[in-house]
Amino acid sequence: METLNISATANGLNYLPEYVAGVGGIFAAHGLQVTATACDPWTGVLDDLDSGAADLALGGLWVPGMYAGMDRRVTVVGQLNHRFPMTIVARNATGPVGLDWLAGRVVLAPGAGGSAPYEFTAGLIRESGLDPAATRWVRDLSTAMLTELYRGGLGDAIILDLLSAKELVAAGQGTIVFSHLEAGGVMPNSVYYCRTDRAAELGDRIERFTSAIAEAMDRIVSGAAATDIDAVLAARWPDRDPVLLRQAVAEMARGGVWDTTEIDPDASDRWMRILADAGLVTRAPSLKELTGGRMVGAAS
Repeated sequence: METLNISATANGLNYLPEYVAGVGGIFAAHGLQVTATACDPWTGVLDDLDSGAADLALGGLWVPGMYAGMDRRVTVVGQLNHRFPMTIVARNATGPVGLDWLAGRVVLAPGAGGSAPYEFTAGLIRESGLDPAATRWVRDLSTAMLTELYRGGLGDAIILDLLSAKELVAAGQGTIVFSHLEAGGVMPNSVYYCRTDRAAELGDRIERFTSAIAEAMDRIVSGAAATDIDAVLAARWPDRDPVLLRQAVAEMARGGVWDTTEIDPDASDRWMRILADAGLVTRAPSLKELTGGRMVGAAS
């Protein structure tokens, strides 16, 4: 049994296949003992890669994109999220809205855990021929803090993960009016990456790891992992509503979040262009550059 250590940017429901692969014995069946740590602040994943405490980091593709061509060399080795499972919850709207509805309104966009909630939303706005600057954004604070502020009356809408959004709706404090999962298309949201100088050394373990993740995805999507999912939800989120947790899992499974560990090149290029338009990258790196030209992931 070989070890593989992971540092993640969060303890996220969208990371479910990794957790199921552990609880369900899938990693062990692939000859791996996997340990994972959620870092707070999330930038600890980079420190852990540097020190060797972590073999892989789990987080947004935008991070390897921003470091492309710089002294910090990281290589993307697989994908955990094939789509972006976020929503917009509005205080007063009663049904689905277009992104043009955001113009002239105050929208809360959590960012303490990363830039994607705002940047991908802004990218969708620009793709629609609209101007993100027409909206007043409250950014760069944690989901917990902005949710508390929204509950207290700040803002017209808030960008949230599916579970947090469902909790607000259940409390009668808003309506889900926009789904990135449905409207945002394919988007390589969360990926695994390693130090480039360790990619060859870790290659065999990474291949077995991504095969195990792909198997866990299949089990989740097919419904075969129900018992393992219940065990994960109870252990990791004991204080959250189990009904809402299962609803969020079901929506992500149906919506394609866990369809494959293989990164779509066109979707990667699109995300990098969105980041380039926003000034977050010096240029838009290709998927070939981000992966070092290696085949990544395993078909699921």
